[in-house]
Amino acid sequence: MGKAKAKGKQAKGKIKETAGKAMGDRGMQAEGHGEQMAGKAHEQVERTAERAGERMKRPSGR
Repeated sequence: MGKAKAKGKQAKGKIKETAGKAMGDRGMQAEGHGEQMAGKAHEQVERTAERAGERMKRPSGR
């Protein structure tokens, strides 16, 4: 999953959480919050992978 998809999942989760709050549906609210957290986790994994790739490209200082 790319960073764009991760951001999309976060946005979808926020919408679902807000809708759940508005309707008083705690299950939907919790599901939306969970989707947001999953999106944030995937985004962090992508960032970490990018950083690792950048380090692999740099020449070593030895």
